[in-house]
Amino acid sequence: MQKRITELPAKPGVYQFFDDRGRLLYVGKAKVLKNRVKSYFRFTPSLRPNPDLGPRIHKMVSEAVKLDYIVVDSEEDALILENSLIKQLGPKYNILLRDDKTYPYIYIDYNTPFPRPEITRKVIKGRNISYFGPFPSGARDMLDSLYKQFPLVQKKNCVKGNKACLFYQMKKCLAPCEGKITPAEYAKIVEEAVEHIKKPKLLLQKLEEKMAFLAENERFEEAITMRERIAKLQTIAISSDIDMAKLVNYDIFAIDANELRGVVVKLFVRDGRIVSSSYSYFKHTQNFDKDETYRQALVEYYGMDIPVLGSEILLADGIDTQGLEEFFQKRFGKKIPLIHPQRGAKLRLINMAKRNAGELLKTSNKEDYSLLHKIKELFALERTPYRIECFDNSHMAGAATVGAMIIYDEGRWDKRSYKRYHLHAKDEYHQMQEMLERRIGSFDRESPPDLWLLDGGDTLVKLAQSLLQKAGVNLEVLGIAKEKVDAKAHRAKGSAHDIVYKAQEDFKLKPTDKRLQLLQKLRDEAHRFAITFHKQTKLKEDKKMSLLQISGIGPAKSKKLIDYFGSFDKIKSASIKELRGVLSDADAKKVHAHYTKED
Repeated sequence: MQKRITELPAKPGVYQFFDDRGRLLYVGKAKVLKNRVKSYFRFTPSLRPNPDLGPRIHKMVSEAVKLDYIVVDSEEDALILENSLIKQLGPKYNILLRDDKTYPYIYIDYNTPFPRPEITRKVIKGRNISYFGPFPSGARDMLDSLYKQFPLVQKKNCVKGNKACLFYQMKKCLAPCEGKITPAEYAKIVEEAVEHIKKPKLLLQKLEEKMAFLAENERFEEAITMRERIAKLQTIAISSDIDMAKLVNYDIFAIDANELRGVVVKLFVRDGRIVSSSYSYFKHTQNFDKDETYRQALVEYYGMDIPVLGSEILLADGIDTQGLEEFFQKRFGKKIPLIHPQRGAKLRLINMAKRNAGELLKTSNKEDYSLLHKIKELFALERTPYRIECFDNSHMAGAATVGAMIIYDEGRWDKRSYKRYHLHAKDEYHQMQEMLERRIGSFDRESPPDLWLLDGGDTLVKLAQSLLQKAGVNLEVLGIAKEKVDAKAHRAKGSAHDIVYKAQEDFKLKPTDKRLQLLQKLRDEAHRFAITFHKQTKLKEDKKMSLLQISGIGPAKSKKLIDYFGSFDKIKSASIKELRGVLSDADAKKVHAHYTKED
């Protein structure tokens, strides 16, 4: 490796350290590759780690036996590539921040005579458009509340109708489509609605009055719905005693960590007011480095389309901003100052963000963390498996073949991230291969977890490891399968045992072992999700086959029917007249007769 280091170019780029098993240890970026990588080492009397390195990096360099690098055009490109590789490959000694999501904004397009507030997650092209937010939560509730409180144009196409609709009769709209209100009069309503977006407390006050009215009139279900909406909007209405006389826009970042996890807190100040906040946790804080974590958080968030950008970015810690200034200059075409405030209102904002970070770190499920740590120790995993993806597939004699991935994150089911796969392979081995390859292909969009758990034995574990190694991803794999007796899974009631597989090892744990029970719980959830999807798929295929069994109704006509009616149940219940809207008279009679006979 010493020869490789001395031959490094004096150019910007990204470097990668690997251990003796070919596993990726660390990804870093450099303005000058030669200088940066050399700083990790001492070359006399032999190649060894620099004694001035911190404990984490010193350990990483001690394990490194191989170095790779990629040359890029600028430090800004190196910054982006570094972030992308960390997300995709999950290096052992890098902190991985889970993918940041684009936040919704409320926007109003004033280019129309009767503008209306809408939600967007991206920049809308055009001038004279106002944005409000971002709103990490509560945007939809705020929008719905505005439409209930103000007689705005309720639907996008309402004005085009030229005729007052039900909303006018319900007094939710003033029928600008029939000219019952002028653009100037309507503009005053929009102005008042905007004031309630800027000051959510005004909106909350009206909703609380409405909730009290509903409760008094014994409309309890509606009152409960209103209470839930109020609770969501209260997260937007952040109270602060910080008085900023100027109409400034700031984005504020604070990062903190303890031995269990870390947190990134973001506050957003718009026109001198704190409009919203958000936070996200990260794990594996033994690898925590503030400079790297801030850098990754900033590149991740500002790599997205952002309708409203802070004029300054306030950071709770002083960090090395080298490369970040160039990133912002190229990304937004202007200089965005990165400031670590020392006094005044900005410092008070920073302190508020830091207090929030500290409070968030106090809340943790130590029991779940303890069990996950025990799983790490038992199976000698490199990382505590805070986030686990579990895979299973399902079919019936090769029909309706599907796969499922469920996710367990810090003691909770992350059901919004569950995935379902339609599979084409004929046998279970290749079905699992197809599913895992597709998941690996999505690592650039959704980062890998800490552990994969497969419903299967040693053969599937080896398959997964080979696929991950080929992709260069640092991710460990376990399998769980029923014990086999005489080459068959032993499933007799009360005596079935699960074996856990890892590489060349297998573990037979007692049924009462909490670690085994958690893995079984994950496998059973994946199986449930896969079976449910299989049944849905099989039902659709059966109905489609039923259509194709009708003489003269081939795939093309079946597709026309499905596209038009949207579901098989609607096709089944359609009248001959409705079917004639898609098919000829003769074919419509055939389909109607087929389902009438079936009943």
